[in-house]
Amino acid sequence: MRTVQPADEQRHDPGDEPYWNESYYLDFHTASGDLGGYVRLGLYPNLGVSWYWACVVGPERRLHMVAEHHASVPAPPSLEIRASGLWADLNVEEPLEHMSVGLEAFALAVDDPADLYADVPVGDRVPLGFDLSWLTDGRPFGYEITTRYEIPCRVTGEILVGDETIELDGFGQRDHSHGVRDWWADEWMWMSARLDDGERLHAVGKDGIWGIGYRQRGTDVLHEHTSVAAHPELGPADIPTAATLVTDDGELNIQPLAWAPVRLDSPQGEIAHFPRALCRIGDGDRSGVGWIEFNQPPGFVLR
Repeated sequence: MRTVQPADEQRHDPGDEPYWNESYYLDFHTASGDLGGYVRLGLYPNLGVSWYWACVVGPERRLHMVAEHHASVPAPPSLEIRASGLWADLNVEEPLEHMSVGLEAFALAVDDPADLYADVPVGDRVPLGFDLSWLTDGRPFGYEITTRYEIPCRVTGEILVGDETIELDGFGQRDHSHGVRDWWADEWMWMSARLDDGERLHAVGKDGIWGIGYRQRGTDVLHEHTSVAAHPELGPADIPTAATLVTDDGELNIQPLAWAPVRLDSPQGEIAHFPRALCRIGDGDRSGVGWIEFNQPPGFVLR
């Protein structure tokens, strides 16, 4: 585990590669798993665009999704995004301790998450707003093999979905990375969760080649993963209906509760699918709630 420094929270000078990106992810969920969502800001200065995603989901809710892939890149150090029907801002209020998200946008509401894979998704246009804070609730975890870190958090604030106002007091995770990310070449799995007893879990693995992650309680890291393999059971549109994660520390069972996938079109016309789900996660004796994602590039084959 690499020690994360306060300066790591800020934007970084880009490399020369076309797919060099700087990414901020922030997800949230209630303890019960009845509601969740996430935000991602991806800056691609060499492509001249920013990607912005935001959503609200739940087992008894329609998916409300914002997926903007043509916003301009804000001048450093800003993380403020503007596009048609979208304003959003991310702010590091206190490095490694507090990050906030503001959002005013129109989301696309759909009944079937797979509808978002269509060339032109069809749904209802619904106002979506966030005024949320991610407050550190554990130990920032820096990767040693790449420029990335993960921070378990409490998440509080207000969510607006249409004419509904939701007061959130929940949990989640945020991460920040920079470097080349080719969605159309590599498969990977990522997850984070909070168990009902307060333990925090994280795991990421790529093509069964390597794995990273942790178990932690408070600021104590109980275990660092060195091996992670994901075994999803695929349903329609290759969206998993269940999954098993095998780590050097045991197995985790994944039961998706609500999906919020994204279709990713490359400048060359390739298409990757990116199913991401609010899920229940357990190890047989304990369970909790979190998020899981699978990147499925062109030619994706279940391993």
